[in-house]
Amino acid sequence: MRILYKMRNLILVYMVLNIGFNAEAKNQYQYLYKDLPFSMPLVKVPVFKNNKVSVEKFGGVGDGITLNTNAFAKSMDALAAKGGGTLIVPKGIWFTGPIVFRSNINMHLEKGAVILFSPDFNLYPIVETIFEGLDTRRCQSPISGRNLVNVAITGQGSINGYGEAWRPLKKNKVTASQWKKMIGAGGVVKNNDTWYPSESSFKGSQISDMNVPRQNLTEQEWLEIKDFLRPVMVSFIECKNVYLQGVLFENSPSWNLHPLMCENVILDGLFVRNPGYSQNGDGLDLESCRNSIIVNCTFDVGDDGICIKSGKDEPGRRRARPTENVIVDNCKVFQGHGGFVVGSEMSGGVRNISVKNCQFLGTDVGLRFKSTRGRGGVVENIYISDIYMFNIETESFLFDLYYGGKSAVETLEDGDETPTEEKLLPVTEETPVFRNIFVKNLVSRNARRAMLFNGLPEMKINNIQIEDINITAQYGAELSNSKDIVFKNVHIVPQNGSALILKDVENFISENFTYPSGLEKPIDLKQNGNSNISISGKKYK
Repeated sequence: MRILYKMRNLILVYMVLNIGFNAEAKNQYQYLYKDLPFSMPLVKVPVFKNNKVSVEKFGGVGDGITLNTNAFAKSMDALAAKGGGTLIVPKGIWFTGPIVFRSNINMHLEKGAVILFSPDFNLYPIVETIFEGLDTRRCQSPISGRNLVNVAITGQGSINGYGEAWRPLKKNKVTASQWKKMIGAGGVVKNNDTWYPSESSFKGSQISDMNVPRQNLTEQEWLEIKDFLRPVMVSFIECKNVYLQGVLFENSPSWNLHPLMCENVILDGLFVRNPGYSQNGDGLDLESCRNSIIVNCTFDVGDDGICIKSGKDEPGRRRARPTENVIVDNCKVFQGHGGFVVGSEMSGGVRNISVKNCQFLGTDVGLRFKSTRGRGGVVENIYISDIYMFNIETESFLFDLYYGGKSAVETLEDGDETPTEEKLLPVTEETPVFRNIFVKNLVSRNARRAMLFNGLPEMKINNIQIEDINITAQYGAELSNSKDIVFKNVHIVPQNGSALILKDVENFISENFTYPSGLEKPIDLKQNGNSNISISGKKYK
């Protein structure tokens, strides 16, 4: 009896431990919800059936030469017929055309596995899709899935989109030897400053607005510009339970990762990489998605790093699907036009976003909010904390409501002046709104400018609260067309000029705003439009 009693106790202990382990495994992201300032469902990793097949079983050869498009398709079909499971990609270089996902499948790249997509444009048919917030047509994405449930890409391998075959190249973004090598490989050079892969690619650029053809084209005309229709590398549209973990995604034809109108998205431990010169080489564009987690990821790209979008102009407003309930934690962004970015395509709205414990190391801008008249949409309830920046090329914190398509560095290099306008246009559904944005515990060293808030006179940036901030920069903070702004414990060290410039600002309250002694004019209040300004207890107007 004593032996049976001991065995029973051991079994009970095992059951308790096992239940606890399973609960922890199922809720591995629950720690991110502590003190979350908005309500958000707990997002869990999708579970897959215990069916496993290798792409080798269906004729795949990882020799870097054999085209494995059919092997991947057959593997997907076989797993789908069993109700799903895991598609194993062993070590090797798996040269292939497009891979189309099915529901309930985890494509797992083992250590040493490289999926290399073919540069043969003929393998990528033109399909109906959404790009830069607009309904349009593009070439099929190297990896895609639509209206699926439970899809994953996991493991320790790499995925390469062979983007250099697709992307145009600007001469001023590369070295002389790189430029010489590119133009020597063929393609078309226009104005001696831009290389295109083909005449078809150049022709498409001439009839497009921000990379999207805006004319009604015949089928033949679409085919004539096919080379211009660069796809995003990973396109999941209207999918539920999307999980990307551990993999390197690099060298995309256009944007790298583009979850669109998806629900329950997890990105964990990814390395997302593009050359610094890559046109539209965004890392992540999360568009019109609900309930997303981006954690422990590293981005080193040619455009925006972590970007939140929700459609563009009237089509985006008509879609009316905001990006909402997003947690970004412990991510690093190296090269990129922006570290954390909202816009410019935000016409469907953006709300309930938490960004914490991130590092932006050498990006053009740290926190970048961008839009323009015509977009409409409301960006609100953004909570940002514990952000650390170094060597920011332009602004540590930027609101640009006059965005015209250039990066902040390109705008600076081209000598474009910061737009300012006193004329109030009517407020309509086309007027973008940015409000209720909270930033706390931010340190930035060696930026060009501490902050630039540039709102619209008819719809000022509203209710921005900034607390516990330390920034060293060439220039201080400049705010215009902003309202209900709160600074608390903000310290700015400019090398040149004022620490704070206000123009057309209403209801500005600062507690303990500090700057180095000896500044000739530490606070510059422009004489037009400021009202109800209070800085460290002193009221100015």
